[in-house]
Parts: sequence; C-alpha cells; structure tokens
Amino acid sequence: MPKRSTAKEVADLAGVSRTTVSFVLNQVNGVKISDETRQKVLAAAKELNYHPDSTARRMVSGDTHVIGFVLRQNPDQAYSDHFLPQVLNGVSRSSSSHGYRILFEPILPENHSGAYTQLIHERHVDGIILSGPRYDDTELVKLAAEGAHIVLIGQLPDSDLPFIDVDNLGGARTATKHLIDLGHRSIGFIANAPQIYTASADRFAGYQAALQDAGISFRQDLVCFGNFTVQSGYDRMTELLNRKSAPSAFFVASDTVALGAIQAVHERGLRIPADVAIVGFDDIPLAAYIDPPLTTVRLPAYGLGWGAADLLIRLISNEDIKNSGVLLETELVIRDSCGSQG
Repeated sequence: MPKRSTAKEVADLAGVSRTTVSFVLNQVNGVKISDETRQKVLAAAKELNYHPDSTARRMVSGDTHVIGFVLRQNPDQAYSDHFLPQVLNGVSRSSSSHGYRILFEPILPENHSGAYTQLIHERHVDGIILSGPRYDDTELVKLAAEGAHIVLIGQLPDSDLPFIDVDNLGGARTATKHLIDLGHRSIGFIANAPQIYTASADRFAGYQAALQDAGISFRQDLVCFGNFTVQSGYDRMTELLNRKSAPSAFFVASDTVALGAIQAVHERGLRIPADVAIVGFDDIPLAAYIDPPLTTVRLPAYGLGWGAADLLIRLISNEDIKNSGVLLETELVIRDSCGSQG
C-alpha cells in the first residue's frame, strides 16, 4: 500500500503554514486567504493525492479525547461576551472533526492556586486552549515547560507558547486613524478589559500610536477601562460624557462593551454619529443590526477558534510544528456609527 500523504507535506509543497492548509481544505469561513495561496494549497493537495483523515490525528499518547477551552474571566463576564460564541463554535467544530470533545471552563482572574494544573490532572483534558491570556499567567509557562499541551488565542510576551491571534495593535490603530481621517481631534477610548490582559493592552497601544502618528496629544482623561461586559461600556461612557470636555468620537475596543456605550449616548439625548462618532472592535453578529449599525474592526472569530483547536490537536498528536505562531488579518468594516460609509 502506498504511503499516505500528510498535511505537513502539502504545506511544505505549497510553501505555507500547516494551519493555512487546514483553513483551506476545511473551507473555514471568515479567514482572509488570498486566491493565489488558496490555489497553491489545492494544487499541492491534488498533486500529493491528500485527503484529510479525521481519525489519523486523534490522540496517540492518551485516551481522553477532551480539550479544555479556558477563559481567565468570571462566568458573568464570559457568558455576556457576544464575541465568544463564534470562537467557541470554531473550537467545537474543529475538535469534533478530529474526534475530540470540549470542556468549557471560565477561571476566576484572582485564582492563582494551580487552576490550569488542576484542570489538566483532575478534569483529565489532553490540552488547553486559553482565550485572552494575561501578563500574570506564569503558571501557563511553567506547565508548558513540564510538557503540557497549551495553545493561546492571543499572545503572551516573552514566552514560546504556541498561539493564534490577530494584530490587535494594528487593528486599533486603523480604527482610531479612521476617526482622525474624518476630522476628529478629541477621541475617547474605552478599553475592552483591564490592561493585565495582553489584547487589551495592545488595543490601547494602537489607539495611542494613531494619535501620535497624527500629532494629537494623548489625554488620560479621555480614557476609561471596560471589563468585557455591556454594563461596563454603559458605565464608562457615562463617566466620559459627564466630563467637562467630552470627546466628539470614541474608539471602543470591544463591540460587546460598545453596546452599553451606545445606550449611554442615546440616554443622554445625543445622536450617533451627528453628535458622537463610535468605532468598535470584533464585528460581533449584532454590530450590523444595532441603531445605528456599528463601524468596527472585523476579526475572524470562527477562524481563531478553528485554528487554535487544530493547532492544539496537532501538538497533542506529537506533530513537529515549526511555525507555532499564527497571525490572522483584521478588516475595518465601515457602517453608519462613525459618520462615514466609505
């Protein structure tokens, strides 16, 4: 019987990452891949007569076939996040295609007593996907050094942990620049989460970079920090609107948080975008249907989940992974909330 071709061989022949091969051959929605790259992958797969085999990559060194999907948030925050279901859908579909089940586990941010270790050893998961890492997640690095299988949705600086992510800094910079290009000079910022979360810190940095690029002085009094929830967006926007010189525009670094911010603007009797322009981040399904439709930075949420699970299962299967960091593209989607339709 001839030797079966592998996805790695397809990736090598096409000159792309193994994750890109998975996205193309599984027709994962929402991930931006050029037609040229897509055709290279399809041609390589055809030349090698490669066909995905869901049973070929099942766990070879254990027997649970369960992976943990972890957020370092309290349950109320996790379950109110409108972005999360799309990511979880990608994780679930990718995992099930390889014969794995998912254990969803929000872990309280203040829990520093070996929560990940307990999850692996007592809940019997073969590996962990952590969405939204924090700078203080030192337990992850220690566990990985001990041989645990861990993949991040996001990045943890100064670590070698495998990850799949988007350019949060670049996306935030683009969103803020769009408001600047529309003529705004006083632009408020509402973070999606505290700055201990790496993605939140990067989005804040992108906002600051856009101001600096345009020669606009950074003002701390125009900045507030949300906490994942709609309510936090409402509260932080109310604070900013109560200040003496309220901004004419806001970059809100999460659409979920932006939902609350928009409600606060409406209750103040202000019009969007005539009185206040708003740009969000994530492009959750509701973003196109709220009043007014929200301009936002689109992330490939489903692709992030799919890619993370695919990468983790390959680690569990002891595949030799050379490119363990994957960055996916973002896109500014212009709607009515900023006062420009492109």
